[in-house]
Amino acid sequence: MIGLLYRLSDRLRFRILRHLENPRMALGHRGEDLAHRFLQHQGFTVVARNYRPRSVHGEIDLVAWDGDWLVFVEVKSRSVTDFGEPDRAVDHDKRASLIRSATEYLRRAGVGWEKVRFDIVNVILSDPPSVTLVKDAFHPGRRYYNTEPLTS
Repeated sequence: MIGLLYRLSDRLRFRILRHLENPRMALGHRGEDLAHRFLQHQGFTVVARNYRPRSVHGEIDLVAWDGDWLVFVEVKSRSVTDFGEPDRAVDHDKRASLIRSATEYLRRAGVGWEKVRFDIVNVILSDPPSVTLVKDAFHPGRRYYNTEPLTS
């Protein structure tokens, strides 16, 4: 029953946002809502959404605790996968921006890098939507990133 209420409230919010902002941003917000719910279902505790640091340019979609790990989550949403999985859009510049924003968050929160992880959530807005999690997608200073998703 609660799941049904979440889905109905998400759809209502999406319809309202679709009329208030451009359709691309509305799809992004819907993807973030789905990612938030997915992470909660996986046992994460989301502590911030759309975190924007004051001193650097950038944004972190979701900040969450996964046990002892502080996780910075980038959410990528697409309507279709014609051009590959959404996480392929997280290029070097985006990773650098996420790391700069995370550095500011860690400084303000007083948390060290030893228990930090960067994850990516892929959202395909099909019917029903598909949500996958790529844990430990990349590390500061490492050139490759993990491509093994955890599927919903």
